[in-house]
Amino acid sequence: MEEDLKLFSVWYSSFGCRVKCALQLKGLDYEYIEEDLSNKSDLLLQYNPIHKKVPVLVHGGKPLAESMIILEYIDETWPDQYPILPREPYERSRARFWTKYMADKESTFWSLIRATEETKEEKMNEIMEALKIFEELGLGDNKFFAGDDIGFVDLAIGTFMRWFRAVEEIKEMKIFETCTRLQAWFERFNEVSVVKENLPSIDELVAHYKPRYLASISQ
Repeated sequence: MEEDLKLFSVWYSSFGCRVKCALQLKGLDYEYIEEDLSNKSDLLLQYNPIHKKVPVLVHGGKPLAESMIILEYIDETWPDQYPILPREPYERSRARFWTKYMADKESTFWSLIRATEETKEEKMNEIMEALKIFEELGLGDNKFFAGDDIGFVDLAIGTFMRWFRAVEEIKEMKIFETCTRLQAWFERFNEVSVVKENLPSIDELVAHYKPRYLASISQ
């Protein structure tokens, strides 16, 4: 194990799953601790006393929160293994820009699951605009964002898109498939071995989130 490397998360967290993928890409051994967010462990509260959320990576007794910060830490701490961020400064900055661009839109994506019939169309249009911009100006014609292999942006957005596809299933909507290049990229992403091994299926996510959604709209 790499200097007592531990990851606290839950199986359905897109944020935790992107960290799992990064650790495996780097070939790092670690201890995984599955949390119960309805009854958070004392260790989680100790390691993340501010936000009290997962994921938390603990390396040599030192905790780190926030998945994208964790990914950068992993890449900088083990630079000789698989590169997650591009090494060239301009491309590295582009990767950070597009990751932040889509992260800033996440609240809109998640708000769709709570949208009423009156607000649903507005939310869908906002999401479609964000996807089209990323598809055209971010991804372009690349196989993956940085070229032939998955990296920082693919891990950030690909893991989140798995969860958004579950939202589409729950809400019985089709938004993502209108972006053909993005759809092709997502299919390639899903075929990568570390993605297959570390992300729950869309069906598993629907089974987890749908009862909560139905309960929320019946109140």
